[in-house]
Amino acid sequence: MTNPLIEYISQFIQLNKEETKAISSQIQIRNFKTGDVLLKEGSISKVSYFNLKGCVRLYYIVNGEEKTTFFYTEEKFITSLRSLTEGIPSNHYLECIEDCTLALIPYETEKQLLRKFLKLEAFARIHSEQELANYQEMLSSYILSNPEQRYLNLLQNSPSLLQRVPLYQLASYIGVKAESLSRIRNRITKKTS
Repeated sequence: MTNPLIEYISQFIQLNKEETKAISSQIQIRNFKTGDVLLKEGSISKVSYFNLKGCVRLYYIVNGEEKTTFFYTEEKFITSLRSLTEGIPSNHYLECIEDCTLALIPYETEKQLLRKFLKLEAFARIHSEQELANYQEMLSSYILSNPEQRYLNLLQNSPSLLQRVPLYQLASYIGVKAESLSRIRNRITKKTS
C-alpha cells in the first residue's frame, strides 16, 4: 500500500528509495475522531500534521467566544508555526471537526529529514511559498471584502466546506454571527433564483 504523504510530496519532487523509506519509517499516520483537540491554547506544539482525510479548524477564544480563522482539509499541512518553531505556548486551538487521518510530523524529525535530504528542503520551500500566498489572499479578502463577498468567495473557491462545516463555524470564519450568515445565504438564494 502506498503512503499518501509520499504520493503528495512526489507531486512536487522525485523521491528516491532512501528518502521514501526515511519518511515512511519516521512519520506516523493516525486516525482522530470528530472533536479531538490536536492543540490547546497554552500548550506548546511539538508536532505538525499533514491532513490525509478530514477537516481540522484553527480557532481562538476571544471574550469567551470561539473565532474560527482557518480550516485545513485534505492535502494541507497543519501547524501552529510560532509555537512549534519558537517553543512558546499556543494562543489558539486545533480541533478535528470531522473524523481525520493525519500524518504526524514531530518537529525534531522534520528538522532531521530536511538536513539530511536537500530535496525535502526544496519541497518545504515550495510548499511554504504556496501557503504564504494563500494566507496573503485570505488576509486581503478580510480587509477588502464585506461578509457577503467573503461568503461568495468561499462558495466559489471552497464549496465543499459548506457541506462539511457547521453553520456557526462558517459564520465565525467569515466574521459574522450565525443569524447574519443565514440572512446572507437567503439574500444570495433570492438573487440566484
